[in-house]
Amino acid sequence: MSRFIVMVCLALAAGPLFAAQKIKELASVAGVRSNPLIGYGLVVGLDGSGDKASAAPFTGQSLGNMLNQLGVQIPQGLKIDPKNVAAVSLTATLPPFARRGQALDITVSSLGDAKSLRGGTLLLSPLKGIDGQIYALAQGNVVVGGAGAAAGGSKAQINHLSVGRIPAGATVERELPASLGMGDMVALQLLESDFTTANRVVQAINRELGGQTARALDGRQIEVRAPQDSNARIQFLSRLENIAVEAAEVSPW
Repeated sequence: MSRFIVMVCLALAAGPLFAAQKIKELASVAGVRSNPLIGYGLVVGLDGSGDKASAAPFTGQSLGNMLNQLGVQIPQGLKIDPKNVAAVSLTATLPPFARRGQALDITVSSLGDAKSLRGGTLLLSPLKGIDGQIYALAQGNVVVGGAGAAAGGSKAQINHLSVGRIPAGATVERELPASLGMGDMVALQLLESDFTTANRVVQAINRELGGQTARALDGRQIEVRAPQDSNARIQFLSRLENIAVEAAEVSPW
């Protein structure tokens, strides 16, 4: 009995003979990806912690342009002191299959010498993709995770005050088409190129779905025959991504 217990303990210590992973953990469907968005905007309502006109002249220029667009005429030669305003960059990620009206989280980062974005409000700003098209509009109150205080010549600060977030602060205005393959084929792309893993994925798919369902094009891409009807294809991909595969061993060096 004691010998049996020792063998069981040794087996448990050694761990499983192989680590089976689902295909969705090893590969992604070609054409289904997120896209980065970027924008420029103004955060207003700061308590004197905004940009200095001398260090960030573009903030004053942006503020003047915005006021002119809103019908406020700025006298020629008037110097704008944007101490309650900060110029910021805006970044977000447009997820695959995003639809018009969907909300996105935004990261707001100071571009000038603003001391803090705490308490500020981002004015309506466009978010663009790499093609220069506007895909979302951003606006809202900036949430800053840091904290700081100064008194008597001493200063204490926790985390950054010049970077914040606006949860659900952008609204998708343009949809980005996502392709789930051409015709009756869907392409899987391994997250890491490996001939052994590609071969095992093909074998697992053909074993589960039929002998001629999948074939490897190279060490990263696998071509899979799928139904053409959209609903049937979604059901097929749901079944496909949950097939278990023994991935190739990865060298620690």
